[in-house]
Amino acid sequence: MQQPIRVLIVDDEESQRSGLAAVVSGWGMRSESASEGEEALRKIEELKPAVAMLDLTLRGKSGLDIARRVLQSVPETAIVVYSGSNDPAIVREALDLGVRAFVVKDAPLDGLKRALETVAEGGSYVDPVVAALLLAKPAGPQLTERERQVLRLLADGYSYAEIGRQLFISPETVRTYVTKTIQKLGVQTRMQAVATALRAGLIS
Repeated sequence: MQQPIRVLIVDDEESQRSGLAAVVSGWGMRSESASEGEEALRKIEELKPAVAMLDLTLRGKSGLDIARRVLQSVPETAIVVYSGSNDPAIVREALDLGVRAFVVKDAPLDGLKRALETVAEGGSYVDPVVAALLLAKPAGPQLTERERQVLRLLADGYSYAEIGRQLFISPETVRTYVTKTIQKLGVQTRMQAVATALRAGLIS
């Protein structure tokens, strides 16, 4: 007899976690939950669920930070991003990392069910709305989530060392993100990058 798919639901909203747990159980799957990054990592490494369903905005660590860790330490757990965002740059970053599915929260639930079943069987799934956005010609520079985080902190006056401490990366890695962002935005300095990103609505 085939074992039910084991899913870890990671979301910082209790109502969202409980609602998704009820839905997933109704599909004949087993569910566990976590509310923030470190708890999610601990449970994934301990339970090794078939699927980890991650929101992108969590306390402590972002969903993509968790995905990076899991893909290295527990590669047998498939990652499904279940997010309110359909930003093409974030979707591309997630898929480039090795995330196996990306589903937006306002999509029909049968799409989420299909995503969970597909990745548990070794496949990949991208929400049709998200797929259409990826095929569309980008309207302007596309920054990754991490590049936006660095720019926001620069705009707030943080130094490379301070940004590194905030994001748990080295100052050299911060410098690399800034250099890439400057190139993407076609400017000369980091402050021009911040100003350009603010005008374009890439950061707020």
